[in-house]
Amino acid sequence: MRKLILFTLGLFLYSSFSYSQGSTEYTGGYKIKFNEEGTKYMRIIAWGQFWAQHNDNVGPTTEKLSFSVRRARVLTFTQLNKKFLILTHFGLNSLNGNNTSPIGTGDRSQLFFHDFWGEWKVSDNLNVGAGLHYWNGISRLTNQSTLNMMTLDNNRQSWANLGLSDQFARHIGVYAKGKVGRLQYRLALNEAGTGTLDTRDPVANNTTVYGGRRLLGSRDAGKVFQGYFDFNFLDQESNFLPYKVGTYLGSKEVFNVGAGFFSHPNGAVNAAGQGEDVNIFAVDAFYDAPVGGDNAAITAYLVYQSNDYGTNYNFGPYATGNMIYSHVGYLFSGDNANMRFQPYLSYQHRTIDAINDNASRLGIGANIYQTGHHSKLSFEYTNSKVGQASSTGVFTLQAMIYL
Repeated sequence: MRKLILFTLGLFLYSSFSYSQGSTEYTGGYKIKFNEEGTKYMRIIAWGQFWAQHNDNVGPTTEKLSFSVRRARVLTFTQLNKKFLILTHFGLNSLNGNNTSPIGTGDRSQLFFHDFWGEWKVSDNLNVGAGLHYWNGISRLTNQSTLNMMTLDNNRQSWANLGLSDQFARHIGVYAKGKVGRLQYRLALNEAGTGTLDTRDPVANNTTVYGGRRLLGSRDAGKVFQGYFDFNFLDQESNFLPYKVGTYLGSKEVFNVGAGFFSHPNGAVNAAGQGEDVNIFAVDAFYDAPVGGDNAAITAYLVYQSNDYGTNYNFGPYATGNMIYSHVGYLFSGDNANMRFQPYLSYQHRTIDAINDNASRLGIGANIYQTGHHSKLSFEYTNSKVGQASSTGVFTLQAMIYL
């Protein structure tokens, strides 16, 4: 009897699975249907990104060539009807020889929730949700999907508060999202995190630090406000999930202009022990469309971002100042079921108030798609320079699989 039950259950699950290749809007993966119409379901998505890097800017005892698991992720979302949804997203990032755990447990264990939220439909133009979520403000790249980026990885400074007020670009809070005609919107009120990457003492370091909630308390520095709005001039994108598509591989004709913000009152604390507001805003434009008659496509993006982390703030990739970033790529003609080639260029220029100087990064790379975004090889060379320091070059090769 037990074997019969297990066999029947297995047959049910097998017959309920559906699989879609080449997707760019999270309709791929495995779909477990709970009714014949497919309106009650669970969808399961998994992906991995594997890196080999050659870095010239290392110490005399450090090997220039390294290997890592850049991302290992599993995402599921479930709807029993159109009125509510629950999403779970967990995994790890940048697993390498320096942070692996001897037996996969303890302080070095990296597996954690990236997202966990519930959502309710209020009307055709409004959904609200709560939990650990990715409905971010600022720009398209602040909401970037890691499944279908055109460049090897996201522009790091576009994740402008990652690890400073959140858990890996996600906050715990409430959000509202929807559409009004061709305008899409997302707004959120969130808790700021106490534990951040910036653990400095503003007095001891004689500088501004990002630690408002940790140093001033939750009453004065406990909340974060953010939002993003984009107008869809051509084909309308899905906003079912928050993750913005990097390139559609010629399957859509998209031209969007957007604007967004991030505000954390008293998020920073200066050397005098006073709170300073953190305010970041951006305007951007995204164009992705087929060109010619052979399924070739172009992808282009441009963003201007104003970063105010407090007076002369400067900490790793975060700095008070302005940023312009752009990338452009060309997908050669072909069928998404076969091998395709997409070279690209990216460039970033930032001003850094604390050093009264600039930073820049040039990226040159290409994607070799074997089955659309589901299987691809990417390689990229980046050359970065901060202030008067010498420039550094890094070459990265990535293999990616998305199921």
